[in-house]
Amino acid sequence: MSWGSELWDQFDNLEKHTQWGIEFVEKYTKFVKERSEIETSYAKQIRNLSKKYQPKKNSREEEESKYTFCRAFLTSLNELNDYAGQHEVIAENLTSQIISELSRYMQELKAERKSHFHDGRKAQQHIESSWKQLESCKRRFERDCKEADRAQQYFEKMDADINVTKADVEKARQQAQMRHQMAADSKSDYSSYLQKFNQEQNDHYYTIIPNIFQKLQDMEEKRIERIGVCMKTFADVDRQVLPIVGKCLDEMTKAAESIEPKTDSKQVVESYKSGFEPPGDVEFEDYGQPMKRTASDTSLSNPREGKEKPTGKTKGKLWPFIKNKNKLSLKLGSGPEDFSHLPPEQRRKKLQGKLDELNKDIQKEMDQRDALTKMKDVYVKNPQMGDPASVDPRLLEIGQNIEKLQFEVQKFEGWLAEVEERMPSKSDTHRRSGIYETQNNTTVSNNCAQDRERPLSSPDGSYTEEQNSETQVKANTHPIPTSSTPEFDDEFDDEETLPTIGTCKALYPFEGHNEGTISVAEGELLYVIEEDKGDGWTRVRRNEDEEGYVPTSYVEVFLETNAKGAMTYI
Repeated sequence: MSWGSELWDQFDNLEKHTQWGIEFVEKYTKFVKERSEIETSYAKQIRNLSKKYQPKKNSREEEESKYTFCRAFLTSLNELNDYAGQHEVIAENLTSQIISELSRYMQELKAERKSHFHDGRKAQQHIESSWKQLESCKRRFERDCKEADRAQQYFEKMDADINVTKADVEKARQQAQMRHQMAADSKSDYSSYLQKFNQEQNDHYYTIIPNIFQKLQDMEEKRIERIGVCMKTFADVDRQVLPIVGKCLDEMTKAAESIEPKTDSKQVVESYKSGFEPPGDVEFEDYGQPMKRTASDTSLSNPREGKEKPTGKTKGKLWPFIKNKNKLSLKLGSGPEDFSHLPPEQRRKKLQGKLDELNKDIQKEMDQRDALTKMKDVYVKNPQMGDPASVDPRLLEIGQNIEKLQFEVQKFEGWLAEVEERMPSKSDTHRRSGIYETQNNTTVSNNCAQDRERPLSSPDGSYTEEQNSETQVKANTHPIPTSSTPEFDDEFDDEETLPTIGTCKALYPFEGHNEGTISVAEGELLYVIEEDKGDGWTRVRRNEDEEGYVPTSYVEVFLETNAKGAMTYI
């Protein structure tokens, strides 16, 4: 149905309707703009939320990263940040694809509507002006006809009156003829203009107005179509980000499924295991006599406390279960260089980690030394490329750095051997069915830490180191071999070939860089020719030509039953 034919007389209503259509476009544009602002605000809040709960850059972050649920939460936060980014994409697309387009289209629509209604008003004014002219011709024709009738009546009256002169009668007759002529001319003008008006009116209502209304109809249909396209785009903008949003959600689900409760519970053991044994049985205390208590090596209480404190105030046995503000903190990274403030298990891990770092540093320095050596060789062969002597200071510096690092490695290896020697071994526990054999509690002596004391626990929750004088070996001890202790070579040179007193299996690889030591591979079987005398070293033989010392804690020893003083060390 056409507006031109059906709504030819509804010019004012069409003007109101098209104005309402433009206002609707403005309203929808405002709606999309507010939606875009909401998406932007939502994305900002989601990003702030993700940033707020990101782990802080401190030591606690390193501890949290060990647990699967913390890593899963961090992954979820990162995916949530990406999820927020997709809402920003929605806001940007709404602005560029809808808001900007509608704003530009609305200006065009207003201009087009204004042009069409201007043409309509102009046509309306023209037909109204023609109608007024037609009415004017009609009134003039009517007036001339009445004047002609009055003149004719006056002539007839004058002609019938015998008292009127012929001149007056002739004058009246001429006046009547003139009026009739004017009426005839007015009639002709009226008839001519009436035909013209009818033609213009026909063109107005069947051609001009229908064309204008048809343009308005086309404009309105385009406006409605554009609104429909924008509404479809409104939905498509959301649909376009759904794959990425779905991927973010899938990653969150995957992160949640990666949580392993068993692994996290084991990590708690790894993080907080002290390595101490539970306290032994509490002996009966006879208050009628001075208290006499024996302390085992695995007891958590300080064996000297009973002698130093009154018997009635001894509370050392249950200290791990008492809340104390001064309780031992397992925050790693603080304390003395040898980590002696930590429980044995945690100390062993820290020492091993420190050794790994030192070995990496040594390897890096060696790589630099090899590179500089090659450069120096090139300079020697091709002097024009550079002076070989210019490399020597750097080589000397690297050599000194390597010596320092190796010294540090020896120092930490000694501390590690000391800790591992004092820690009960699972294999040893299994072999002896839960009964631990008595082991020497002497220290590993080296250039960096001599006369180390056995770590004992105290009731206030801190770890103290106290030398067990009853088990200290006072003679015939072997020091840890270093670059400054070449006694091992003297012993090999002076002593005769020792008989085999047992065998051993290497539990860990040992490089044996120092003089007097021998390198072993993990799982290798060797002959024992001299057991540990309390210094933490066992003398072994691979074949007739290769023998030397290895850390007792690195091997599992099986002494022959008929060997004098046979004892198993782990």
